[in-house]
Amino acid sequence: MREPDMQKLDALVGRLVGDVGAAMSGALVVLGDKVGLYKAMADGKPMSVEQLAAKTGVKERYLREWLSAQAAADYVTYDAKTDRFSLTAEQAMVFAEENSPAFFVGAFEVVQSMWMDEPKVAEAFRTGQGLGWHEHSTCLFRGTERFFRPGYNSHLVNEWIPALAGMDEKLKAGASVADVGCGHGASTILMAQAYPASRFTGFDYHGPSIEKAKAAAQEAGVADRVTFEQGKAAEFPGRGYDMVAMFDCLHDMGDPVGAGRHVRETLAPDGTWLIVEPFAHDHLKDNLNPVGRVYYGASTMICTPASLSQEVGLGLGAQAGEMKLRKVALDAGFKHFRRATETPFNMVFEVRA
Repeated sequence: MREPDMQKLDALVGRLVGDVGAAMSGALVVLGDKVGLYKAMADGKPMSVEQLAAKTGVKERYLREWLSAQAAADYVTYDAKTDRFSLTAEQAMVFAEENSPAFFVGAFEVVQSMWMDEPKVAEAFRTGQGLGWHEHSTCLFRGTERFFRPGYNSHLVNEWIPALAGMDEKLKAGASVADVGCGHGASTILMAQAYPASRFTGFDYHGPSIEKAKAAAQEAGVADRVTFEQGKAAEFPGRGYDMVAMFDCLHDMGDPVGAGRHVRETLAPDGTWLIVEPFAHDHLKDNLNPVGRVYYGASTMICTPASLSQEVGLGLGAQAGEMKLRKVALDAGFKHFRRATETPFNMVFEVRA
């Protein structure tokens, strides 16, 4: 047995204590969201355990443990003088306000699915057969929509579409758009709300997600100009689209090049393929950071198994980087590929024939 450097060992164990605490706190975040505790505290008014229990119907003894753990994580604020708990404005944005640009609860639902589906992924590791998106626990589908929606709310209409040459003007005048891999339809509905003169069709191979998207469009009041249909990326119907969009899904596809060829066939002559992908550098060493840690984790448990479960099984992964994505587009027959803009979490590409 090799002799460890005790200082390095202590430092590693210290980080692991933090990681274990974060993992446990994640389960408590999902719990608090599910029973309505964060939303009950959203106004920021300090409350005793008894007051919050009365407001939410949660039993006091359980609630005190949850609040104590949340205060230890600095997810909830505790005032020792009054023995009351509250949410700061920042904590409320992260945990209680669904439409906040910083809402983060969906990320923990994605993590929940990773724990729940670990035995399935372990089997995929042994067999190499992959694990389809539809084979995951349902919390993944809800969590993914809630995780990505804040970023779309903040950037899609205000920054990403205007960064595409002439696209904002086209959509304002009236255009036809396909949103491929739309999931629960958050991106499709957001575009429809911003561009009432245009028509949008969302496609996803996952039937239950399409049903959720249809209900969401009705609730948002845009069902008159948004339709959702079940369809695969390499087979979705229609021609003459002014824009085909793929949000955070190209890397999940088994045959992204084949999907790209189909996009090229469905676009109008001057149409644009909008690709939004998780932010990544081209080399592993440059992705060894907190954002890369999150995306590599999701890629291991969700994205890569999804790709490997399909035909071709290219397995791009959630940290593919611009060079690999460019190659996909060029191999699909496109000639124009540029990074239009970016955020700390996403890269946005404009692709044209």
